[in-house]
Amino acid sequence: MSAGRFTVDGDAALEAHLANVCTAMAAEVEGIFGSEVEGLLLGGGYGRGEGGVLRTPAGDRPYNDLESYIFVRGSTLLADRRHHAALHAAAERLTALAGIEVEFKLVNRRKLRGGTTMFFYDLACGHRRLLGSADLLADCAHQQNASAIPLDEVTRLLLNRCTGLLLAGDRLRAEPVTSAETDFAQRNLAKAELALGDVALAAHGEYHFSCRTRHERLERFAAQGVPGLAEIVQMHGNGVAFKLHPHAASATEAGAIRERWEKILPTARDLWFWLEERRLGASFGSVRAYALSPLNKCPETHGLRNRLVNAKAFGPRAGFAPSGRGHPRERLLSTLPILLWEPALLQDDEVRAFVASRLLSPGSSLPDAIRAYERLWLRFR
Repeated sequence: MSAGRFTVDGDAALEAHLANVCTAMAAEVEGIFGSEVEGLLLGGGYGRGEGGVLRTPAGDRPYNDLESYIFVRGSTLLADRRHHAALHAAAERLTALAGIEVEFKLVNRRKLRGGTTMFFYDLACGHRRLLGSADLLADCAHQQNASAIPLDEVTRLLLNRCTGLLLAGDRLRAEPVTSAETDFAQRNLAKAELALGDVALAAHGEYHFSCRTRHERLERFAAQGVPGLAEIVQMHGNGVAFKLHPHAASATEAGAIRERWEKILPTARDLWFWLEERRLGASFGSVRAYALSPLNKCPETHGLRNRLVNAKAFGPRAGFAPSGRGHPRERLLSTLPILLWEPALLQDDEVRAFVASRLLSPGSSLPDAIRAYERLWLRFR
């Protein structure tokens, strides 16, 4: 197992606890996969040495999930079919031991050797090796080039974090707002604040796997044209602080968190359209114009493959329909701006019908549309 800290400043007991959990994770994976396993990497914040530290009267506790990635010889699909049940049971046992969720994911080495993605960049540059040789990623050096991360990957990050804002706002509209809903909203606001700065950096090839290094770069960032850069830098600092030292929110904080949510929305909207106009090479005068634009919002994907994906997801008829040439993620890109920034557009008959068709939902209310959007997002985020 490779050395190094899991957190920036967690106490010795927390570091020892996480090391023990990682030893148990490696033993479980070896016991399940045997000679099939090539390696096991701990990714995420703890793998990069920037895991969250929850301060409590009883000492420091872990907060974020433990995200681990299994490399196997041969087909990951077949390995998953053979070992899915055993791996799921192991994750449940380890979650109970760790006190936070433990996740195992199989890595497709063929995809890792392919084009650079933000996920593979983070994993290749910042991880803790639990099993396998030091040259496990020797053939994936290209994944360590942040300037090679394409804009569609940056848009995908912003899509997912703005989806978090959408779901946070939905929770904050509950009556009454519970502590669990308030805490959910707080976490997603912090992720969105962090992502705004990450997007600005990544769009200029300046992304870095360390959130602290990203913030240092952002503070001296001199790129022209990024809208709301001063606000983005401040929000990014808030996101870094929460990532390293999270805390639970209670229902009494719902009002203050709602105010934060409302402050983030216009900054996120302006950054969204700045990025999309750069990525797609088009100008959009409004949320409505962007949403209803016939422009292909996923030009990096391939029409024939998209038809197969649509047919598998929504039935054969969807694959043969004219819209079947587009990737299902286009449905998310086209509807999120309406639901998040201009839900009043749902009162327009054309827009309401468009959203219903994109989200495959007969419901016409905002809550109905959000539920349908969330179901689709969980499949194609």
